[in-house]
Amino acid sequence: MKQKKYLNVPKIIGHRGVKDLAPENTLDSIIEAFRIGLKWIEIDVKISKDNIPFLLHDDDFDRTTNGTGIASSYNYSQIKKLDAGKFFYKKDTKIYPPTLKEVLSLCKKNKGGINIELKPNLGLEKINVEEILKITNLFKEYVPLYFSSFDLDSCIAVKEISSSNSCGILIHNFNHYSFEEILKIIEKFKFFSCGLNIKIINTELVKRLKNMNQLITVFSEKNITNEQALYLWNIGVDSIFSDDPRDILYNFNSF
Repeated sequence: MKQKKYLNVPKIIGHRGVKDLAPENTLDSIIEAFRIGLKWIEIDVKISKDNIPFLLHDDDFDRTTNGTGIASSYNYSQIKKLDAGKFFYKKDTKIYPPTLKEVLSLCKKNKGGINIELKPNLGLEKINVEEILKITNLFKEYVPLYFSSFDLDSCIAVKEISSSNSCGILIHNFNHYSFEEILKIIEKFKFFSCGLNIKIINTELVKRLKNMNQLITVFSEKNITNEQALYLWNIGVDSIFSDDPRDILYNFNSF
């Protein structure tokens, strides 16, 4: 059964804000995304030890902050003291990992939309989703959004809490599930979108997902080029995640 898409998701979504232009998953990166003209951004969210949803991509703090260890080991009051900009600027900054509530407030102010990737702490998948939804419910009238995750349990939890939530599955490869199995999962749980690694995208996958009325997004380990973006849009991909979309915005400003 097809589901109706009702979110006006643009062709370009800023990846972790715009991670090549400012420190990823920070207010600075999101502000920069809106400044250069993006309408939507993507962020990664998980919860702290005291169940505060905040932005972090990795399992631990080591790569993107001056902290170490996993999110569930620290209260947010400790996390806010971390420097989340030093890895990018190579000097001390006052940039910190923001809360989801701060980010949604920023999106509301800028009339922007958001894709929230659920990055669960191991064993805390359900409470991760529950705490994130408590925050997003406060903004649902003001900020268009949808959820996504590589973690199937997190996606299922989003839909089980409320069938009206828009959520999509993200796919690096077909090592765990075949494409046919993915289609059955999408149908069973009425997922809204399917995000694919650029390495596995092809016209047949896009066609099959289009037949299920899926929002189709594409992500890449490297910034997607103008040529790649045009190809993806031409074969039916709805949106691409961009680390630095300035060239694409300049060349395809109608998007």
